[in-house]
Amino acid sequence: MMRFQDYLLIVVAIILITLVAVQSSKDDIQSAFSGEKSELFANQKQRGFELFMNRATVGAAVLFIGIAIWAMTT
Repeated sequence: MMRFQDYLLIVVAIILITLVAVQSSKDDIQSAFSGEKSELFANQKQRGFELFMNRATVGAAVLFIGIAIWAMTT
């Protein structure tokens, strides 16, 4: 039998998956496998919509972890 925490966890998981899927990739797939210089860890500033999406994703991830811990302890 599913509890309220389980339903809430499913909803937050769907939101988290959607947020990650909507974000644009910072590195193209060709340079990832060809061994070219990667800008993955470069100091790049995020602005506007990218900053909002990044913060929303981090918030959803923290919420997901919190609900998962809450569901395990009850």
